[in-house]
Amino acid sequence: MTAVTDQDHERDHTGNRQSARAAEDTGAVTGSGDFRDSRDSGGSRDSGGSRDSGERGGLVGSGGSGGSAGSMGSAASGGSSGGDGRLSGGAAAEASDASAPSAPLVGPAEPSGDGRAPVDGAVASRRTGGEAGDGHGHGDDAGRGEDAGAWDDGLIARRVNEGEQAAATAESRTAVPQTAAPLAYDGALRSRLDALRELVGLSRARLDSRTLAEAGRVLDEAAARRRLSGEHTVVAIAGATGSGKSQLFNALAGVTISETGVRRPTTSAPIACSWSDGAGALIDRLGIPGRLRRRPVQSPEAEAQLHGLVLVDLPDLDSAAVQHREQAERVLALVDAVVWVVDPEKYADAVLHERYLRPMAGHAEVMFVVLNQVDRLPGEATEQVLDDLRRLLDEDGIALGEYGEPGAHVLALSALTGDGLGELRESLGRFVAERGAPARRVAADLDAAAAGLRPVYATGRTAGLSEEAREEFAARLADAVGAGAAGEAAERAWLRNANRACGTPWLRLWRWYQGRIESPTGRLSLRDQADEEATARQRVEQAVRIVADRAAAGLPAAWAQAVREAAARGAHGLPEALDELGARAALPTGRPPRPGWWPVAVLAQAAMTILQVVGGLWLLGQIIGVMSPNLGVPVLLMVLGIVGGPLVEWGCRMAARGPARRYGQDAERRLREAAAGCGRARVLDPVAAELLRYREVREQYGRVLGVGVG
Repeated sequence: MTAVTDQDHERDHTGNRQSARAAEDTGAVTGSGDFRDSRDSGGSRDSGGSRDSGERGGLVGSGGSGGSAGSMGSAASGGSSGGDGRLSGGAAAEASDASAPSAPLVGPAEPSGDGRAPVDGAVASRRTGGEAGDGHGHGDDAGRGEDAGAWDDGLIARRVNEGEQAAATAESRTAVPQTAAPLAYDGALRSRLDALRELVGLSRARLDSRTLAEAGRVLDEAAARRRLSGEHTVVAIAGATGSGKSQLFNALAGVTISETGVRRPTTSAPIACSWSDGAGALIDRLGIPGRLRRRPVQSPEAEAQLHGLVLVDLPDLDSAAVQHREQAERVLALVDAVVWVVDPEKYADAVLHERYLRPMAGHAEVMFVVLNQVDRLPGEATEQVLDDLRRLLDEDGIALGEYGEPGAHVLALSALTGDGLGELRESLGRFVAERGAPARRVAADLDAAAAGLRPVYATGRTAGLSEEAREEFAARLADAVGAGAAGEAAERAWLRNANRACGTPWLRLWRWYQGRIESPTGRLSLRDQADEEATARQRVEQAVRIVADRAAAGLPAAWAQAVREAAARGAHGLPEALDELGARAALPTGRPPRPGWWPVAVLAQAAMTILQVVGGLWLLGQIIGVMSPNLGVPVLLMVLGIVGGPLVEWGCRMAARGPARRYGQDAERRLREAAAGCGRARVLDPVAAELLRYREVREQYGRVLGVGVG
């Protein structure tokens, strides 16, 4: 073996002092996420083992800094390896003793979710002293030397000979990376999440992104949580300044992890403590770095009771530092459950109730409310404060988990004296063992998001466009386009054609003459026509506004606005389209159809005319002496023709009223149908599409709630 020179001793002590100062500055264990219990570093049972192994034979250093900051006495410390990597047993013992006082009293660090297997500091020391050896079989002797070198450093209540088996168990556990099974939601929750996703997709074109932001966040967080461990439950400890939440955190962990004191704020960043492996990805999701991850005191009873628990100590909710409150609120939105810690002085604080408890009233099933510092209350004051606390929680709308009902657990304890701490441990143990908190938290978030969306999806009133409103809209358009006037014009046109066909020739000549001398523009001036067109346009716009208001009645504001916009888009160009339809559909091309009795009437009128002509010529011949005088017959013929012609015309007019009326009604019906079709295509169909979309999203919203929506 090689002797250790004074220079080697000095270099070893110098490296130990530097490592001790680094451990005091960081308060954490260096390394890439390995499990290292700082209580065991520097004078730990494995450092003692390394000392004994050094006494038995030389140790071969690894040449790297794989040991903890405070355990420079182990053979794996690169700072003590020297040039050839050999260190005598006496030097190793001195380095181990020198590093012991600098170890901070904190738990071992939890590895980050990078997939690397965690390694306990004790295991690293055992591998150095008992496995690496010096290449000559001394490693086995060093491993056996731990029994002879059992000792207690005064900082941790565990002896080396009692921890031998635990170290071997930790080594076997950490040698193989453990992967936890992902979270699985039940069918009802999956259906509700799918419905919310469909609801958001249908609503993106109608609602702004701020309205749908919370629903999108819930979907994203639910999907992210589902991909992570379902065997762990993340519980945050939250409270106001001075409530003792960090003290409670340390009491549950069994070791001082989170700093406590009278200085405010004390906790400046979230700190995580995990009771089992495989929670690295969950803690990564919370954004907690590796230097703020710890493990509790290794106790089989505690591990069995709280297996699967990941406890997070949050900064003060009412901290004067804004960044502290922001960190606490960010983590609160991601954890599975919350332990609200209040004290007898500030349990009724308005900030806590109005900003946090009341908005999270729907999360009562994943909530604990702990009245801490009951050791400060005299006599029966604890029960009185608890009753008042329950009253305030009830006013906040938080259901209390009493008499077997689901709800928040309300407990009283003292983290300082430990009174009531066992009850909280048991409650947390049962809560974590159920493994239902993550799904209940997602369901509560889903309920809260759905409640926030209720004003934009449900109003409690019947919405839609009735058939009566549709008919009134069509009637208004028909009036605006002049369907009634067009029908009357068609009726007059049919009567006029009948008079032309069945009237006397002399009357027809007179009407022809009257038509020649009348103005070619008709009886309406150009100004009157312009006024009539402006009036028709106003009627169309009014009809569109009325039907849009009726369709939007009973709808939420966003969907009512969408209905009005759809109706307004359809109203553009509607008056022109109606005018074109009116000109095309009011009167058919060509002459009106003639009934079967028209030829008979025409022949009768022609016969009356012939009688008049024959009688007149006969009288004229008698006057000029061409024919023999006989006034009776020609006069009779003329009288028959003169009287019969108007009689035939009057009879035709009476007979033509019925067909003319039907002809006018047909023309009016065609125009009304054309106007209704144009209004339906341009206005009613887009409005109906918006109403159908609203009914679809309302049904989806009902599926999100799990109930029907009125």
